[in-house]
Amino acid sequence: MTEQITRVVVIGGGYAGVLAANRLRMRPDIDLTLVNPRASFVERIRLHQLITGSDDAVVDYGTVLGAGIRLVVDTATRIDPAARTVALATGDTLDYDYLIYAAGSTGWTPSVPGAAEFAYPIADLEHAERLRDALDGLPPSAPVTVVGGGLTGIEIAAELAEQGRSITLVCGAVLAPSLSAAGRRSVAKRLAKLGVQVLDGPVATVGKVTGDAVFLADSTELPSVVTIWTAGFGVPDLATRSGLTTDAMGRLRTDETLTSVDDARIVAGGDAAAPSGQPLRMSCQAALPLGAQAANTVLSRIAGIEPAVVNQAFTGQCISLGRDAGTIQLAHTDDTPRRLFIGGRAAALVKETVCKATITVLTREARKPGSYRWLKGGSRPEQPQLTDAVS
Repeated sequence: MTEQITRVVVIGGGYAGVLAANRLRMRPDIDLTLVNPRASFVERIRLHQLITGSDDAVVDYGTVLGAGIRLVVDTATRIDPAARTVALATGDTLDYDYLIYAAGSTGWTPSVPGAAEFAYPIADLEHAERLRDALDGLPPSAPVTVVGGGLTGIEIAAELAEQGRSITLVCGAVLAPSLSAAGRRSVAKRLAKLGVQVLDGPVATVGKVTGDAVFLADSTELPSVVTIWTAGFGVPDLATRSGLTTDAMGRLRTDETLTSVDDARIVAGGDAAAPSGQPLRMSCQAALPLGAQAANTVLSRIAGIEPAVVNQAFTGQCISLGRDAGTIQLAHTDDTPRRLFIGGRAAALVKETVCKATITVLTREARKPGSYRWLKGGSRPEQPQLTDAVS
């Protein structure tokens, strides 16, 4: 009797997509295709290092992808759930029996006048490379403004300041709002030591960006030869363009098994997933377990058993503050911060260990599918019950 092959297409070759593809190899009867617009795996948690030259932030897919996974370097342009096909930018079409939607996140296009024209986002590899080129050759005294007081803004501000650059960080209402008060003080102390001018409070919002300045809401002018925009993330609009149900940001709406509320053949993981309309924080820490659970859902459906619901927990947030210091904010399992944190050189070592561990996780899953384990027992606020997915 001929073995029945199940075709699975994974859209997105980031942390969630690669983990999911590797895990699906637990079954030998799955034909696996991974679609990604780049030929190399991007370590997004190292993009701030690419900008300053301490890391190239890419890994060969031969290192992190298991044998037998077909890598298609292309961009998915539309999903047709009725025909079970994925259209690609090159004009090719992929057929699937199940699809894992791990399209990830990208930079958010701000509506602030001049920001789209003159500010540099750093959410993607190409963004980071463009910013690196813009900074190359500038004297250290050239004023650089970083907009956004979240973890990405903090990391790039610290990285550049450690190189001796003149950095202003415009935070909005508060620096590092996701941290505890003690954690914020730790970050602020390190930024001050590096010479970063931190602006926060009611008027520390940007009203306009030009080619050589940033204007705050109160019309204060900040000279800025290069402006870096880190305030906010978005997601690709592939799900929306494909007619699938999404949340306001465009993340695919799923039930608690990560199955699309529109189609049981489509499962989501990573930053582009919104289980029960309550997505987890966009992060590598969330993406890896979500990728594993998306794969488990597909494996369960192929086996004809009920998939498990999302079950994962957070441990904290790791922030590098240059190469020699950092802050590790410890968290409750629901991702709310504890009062405890680790700072200084010890935190920098922890952050580097975590960065290396993400690649180790992917390569281990590539060698031994199903080996990845994650922390469970977290919680999220209760949400209204969504309509069950249908076949």
